[in-house]
Amino acid sequence: MKAAKVALQDAEKMKNLLLEQHLLNTDYLPTTNAEFIFFPLIDNEYTDEVEVVEMDLQKKQKTITIDDLFREFLTEEEMKHAPRSQEIIGEILLLEIPDQLVGKEKQIAEAYLKTVKNIKTVVKKTAIHSGQFRTRRVEVLAGVDTKETTHLESGVRLFMNVEETYFSARLGHERLRIANLVKKGEDVLVMFSGSAPYPLVLAKHSEAKKIIGIELNPKAHGFAITNREKNKVSEERVQLINDDVRVAVPKLKQQFDRILMPLPKTSEEFLDTALPAAKKGAIIHLYAFLNQKEIVNEGQNIVNICEELGFELELINTVKCGQHAPYTFRVCYDLKVF
Repeated sequence: MKAAKVALQDAEKMKNLLLEQHLLNTDYLPTTNAEFIFFPLIDNEYTDEVEVVEMDLQKKQKTITIDDLFREFLTEEEMKHAPRSQEIIGEILLLEIPDQLVGKEKQIAEAYLKTVKNIKTVVKKTAIHSGQFRTRRVEVLAGVDTKETTHLESGVRLFMNVEETYFSARLGHERLRIANLVKKGEDVLVMFSGSAPYPLVLAKHSEAKKIIGIELNPKAHGFAITNREKNKVSEERVQLINDDVRVAVPKLKQQFDRILMPLPKTSEEFLDTALPAAKKGAIIHLYAFLNQKEIVNEGQNIVNICEELGFELELINTVKCGQHAPYTFRVCYDLKVF
């Protein structure tokens, strides 16, 4: 094929010229030697401003997209319902399959396995988070038959079974936000600590004096102990307790500079446990799932609940830290205790 032979020092200038004149054949890759670069030209088209030579150039490999694969087995109507939102935990991709595509979920999973880098397993959520431990059921659709994985977040390795512990990879930036707020020497309490993502991210990225995590789910607590060891964090720095927060917090007989309450459905129900454990001036981070219209009112509602319990708090910040559904967000309320 025809190629424009250009001195290396003039490569950028010539590339722009060929693009302006619509002469560059973008289906092929340019090649170089010690002195020249050879730009592929559109067949039978060339410019008098350069030397044109015959060259064998390599054709670009077309990147296969997820839509390319979907169109092999989905109708145009079904394409409208193709799952676009997915969560990746370690090497596992979690899909939500709409009712319109039941029966084609394995093909959808295989398509994602081919196009998403660094995943080895695709599962579908078969139930929403529920029960005492807020866990969810999943079914392996494609790839390695496992529900266990190691998730890397902010330099922390978190080993878990995605069916046995509550964990959201989408909270990675939020956990780092909290870590950046922690001041040197703080004592931090993490209620509902799960497999220890908050305690370990805080241990790595803050100068907190001590972090205590409390988790009721024994399986999640087991993963937390493993993760503390894998990340070489001492028990003195991060203490992990397998118990009900209502029982464990009073037993600590300690007050904290910062308290995290990452249980999005019912965190406010545990304010009567958290508030007595908060120092004057402490910061409480309380999470909730809310419709956009409810966010402002819920913030005031939380302050009112605290007042009814005999504590004065100020809402200092409201942070959207992820979209849960259309018009529904995971929200963190940052509250200061007076």
